[in-house]
Amino acid sequence: MASNAQKTFKLATGAKIPAIGLGTWQDEAAQEAAVLVALQAGYRHIDTARCYGTEPAVGKAIKQSGVPRSEIFVTSKLWNNKHHPDDVAQALQMSLDDLGLDYLDLFLMHWPVAFKRGDDLFPSDKDGNLITDDIDYVDTYKAMEGLVKSGKAKAIGISNFSRKEVERLLANATIKPAVHQMELHPWLQQEDFYQFHREQDIHVTQYSPFGNQNEIYGSREKHGQLVNDKTLVEIGKKYGKTSNQVALAWGIAHGRSVIPKSKSPERIMQNFDIAFELDPTDIQKIDHIDKKLRFNDSSKDFGYELFTDLDGKQK
Repeated sequence: MASNAQKTFKLATGAKIPAIGLGTWQDEAAQEAAVLVALQAGYRHIDTARCYGTEPAVGKAIKQSGVPRSEIFVTSKLWNNKHHPDDVAQALQMSLDDLGLDYLDLFLMHWPVAFKRGDDLFPSDKDGNLITDDIDYVDTYKAMEGLVKSGKAKAIGISNFSRKEVERLLANATIKPAVHQMELHPWLQQEDFYQFHREQDIHVTQYSPFGNQNEIYGSREKHGQLVNDKTLVEIGKKYGKTSNQVALAWGIAHGRSVIPKSKSPERIMQNFDIAFELDPTDIQKIDHIDKKLRFNDSSKDFGYELFTDLDGKQK
């Protein structure tokens, strides 16, 4: 059996997505070195996005690594200012140009909400309020379907959608989303929503697999850090692993890929060092620590109610 680090999951397209990838949100200046360390350590799945500003750094690291392009699974995401169907192909090309690549393995719609068309990532009015646009995400997605036909994106998918939004997309799409990337970790397990994806043969990638204390989402009651959860810490001791490694192994055991983010070489390599299988009893223990606690909710900032029918919706 392949270790968790080498494990892959088969997408509905037939392609294989590596179980563990490197997330590259924030710390733009550190990403070239981080991605290079990751690729040299054995990672073969890199996750970036237009709004991260890290695509050029990711591209440089891929080139420097010497790892053949065909061996690396690269995901990027369509940002909210390019939701108009006429802008989608151009947006992908801009990402490819910055990455120095001919195609993406996966291109996701980052959010189901559209911003005002243009080159400004966060278009705002004179009072600093974001300017959204009335563009249907179904129309955006249909434009993304054309990218698969062109070969510029091997697969397409979504991120941060509610259940009713996914259902509406499935009712109107020609190409089913191959992947839904969502916040998912032991404190936000979304079991029913995940089972829905399994039934639809949509792979789930977990972002923020260690939870998220990032202040970018506004101050909120502090619940401590997921990595200090006593259940994860105790299970980690049993295997001689950290609580982080346990959290990742738990996600993979449930059939989901995980994309931890780090700029520390030691942590990058530690996150990849998960060549152990959790006992079923330990998986069940983690299954019981769900707090339905969502850390990432941009509803207020975006002026769009996200996650309306999901666990952990912030009131």
